[in-house]
Formats: sequence, C-alpha cells, structure tokens
Amino acid sequence: MKHLIYILVTGLLLAACDSQEVTPDIPEELRLAATLQNTTHKIALYTPNGRFQAGYNAVTFKITDPDGKPVENAAVTWHPLMHMHSMSHGAPASAVSTTRNGLYQGYLVFQMASNDSEYWELTLKYAAGGRNYIVTEKIEVAEAAKRVVQSFQGTDGNRYITALAEPVSPKTGINTMKAVLYRMDNMMTFTPVRGFKLKIDPRMPGMGNHSSPNNTDLVSGETGFYEGKLSLTMTGYWKINLQLEAPEGTILKGEEVSESREASSIFFEIEF
Repeated sequence: MKHLIYILVTGLLLAACDSQEVTPDIPEELRLAATLQNTTHKIALYTPNGRFQAGYNAVTFKITDPDGKPVENAAVTWHPLMHMHSMSHGAPASAVSTTRNGLYQGYLVFQMASNDSEYWELTLKYAAGGRNYIVTEKIEVAEAAKRVVQSFQGTDGNRYITALAEPVSPKTGINTMKAVLYRMDNMMTFTPVRGFKLKIDPRMPGMGNHSSPNNTDLVSGETGFYEGKLSLTMTGYWKINLQLEAPEGTILKGEEVSESREASSIFFEIEF
C-alpha cells in the first residue's frame, strides 16, 4: 500500500510539473520592452530600463512556443528598419548570441527616435527544429535623455556611427567607458570598425569647462567594444568631447578643446 501511494503521489507531482509553463529565467534587473509574435512563437525582448531609446540598447530576449516552452539554440539574426517620410534606413545591430536556459543577447543602435509619423520596425529571422521563421513588428524608440549617439561623415568620405555603451550608472571617480563604432556602407549595411581610436576630453561646461585627470582614450578590444577610462571628478553635467582617429593618426572627425573652442563637433553627454 505504501508503495502504491508513493507511485500515485509521484505521478501527481510529475503531472503538476509538466502542466507548468517552462520559461527562461530573466534577470531581475531587466524589464520587458516589447513583445513580437508570429503564428508559431512569441518573442519577449528585455532591456535595463524597459524601453528602446536612441543610442545603444543592450537586449536580452526569449522565444517561446504556444505552450510557453523556450525555443533554445536557435540561429537568430535581427534587422531594425526606420521608415521615414521620403526614405528608409537600417541601423547597426550586433550578432545574436545564445545564453543559458534559452535566452538570447545582443545590442541594437538606433540613430534616432520614432515619432508620430516615422517609425521603427524590428525583424527577427531564426531557424529552429529544422524550420525557418520570421517575425516583423513595429517598435517604439524613445528619445534619450542626453546625447549618447553620433552619426557623422569623416574626412575620409565615410559615414560613421558611434554610441555610448558604458557607464550606465556613472559615479564620481574613474569609470570604465565603452562605445561602439560602425561605418555606414549604405542605407542598410553597417560594418563594425576596428583599429581606430576614440579620443576623449570630458568637460563641465557649467563649471568653467574644466576637465579631469587620468582619462584614457577608447581603443578597440577583443569584445568588439571601444574601451577606455573616464574620470568624473564630481556630479553634474559632463560633455565628453570626442575625436575619431584613424590607425595612421589622422583625425577623421572632431576637434581639440581649447580656449577658443569650447567643445568638439562630436560628443556624448552624461549627467548624474
């Protein structure tokens, strides 16, 4: 009798577990930014602040079937597209990598926010279980609070896009600074640029335009980001003046800050 009861209880527990929706674990610090859906799957996209905004966006997402079970190890590509009044253009997008328990990660760089008449669409193409799938839906992209993305033409005739990735939460002292840099080959093609340098000169315009010590320029690393050190000596508004330097030392865009020039023509903004 005890053996029979054990079998019955075990069976009930297993049935209960099977009836529960199995979903990947989303880190607590992430918030749902958008949900895309086709006839087969639902794709939930998460960002640190629960929205997409102009500039760099780190994105984690999961793909689930109608039963709520995760689709793992799918081969995914994504393509953002901006629909404007007279034209359409794409945006830089990283490769998508697979993480633990069926999660996917990457980043998107939006050059501009959407508005009432101009909008972004996001297309995901993925292969899973021997079949190919696609989903395309409109997404909202908000204005960033500060300037964190720059699109410009260099003296070499190429058009570049750079976006601030870190620090996400600036602090007084030395901060790790990261940015991405892409070359715009055409309206739909963006190529990561390696081997350049992003020279930085942080200034506080409201405090006599003073700078700070112990900064290091951003150089391309193994992670694909341009990385350096940003010194912020006090809280407040900072303008991070930029110069893009080619491998041979030519400045392709941006100017040195001096007594006669208060800021470079390309810069990021930070306020904390």
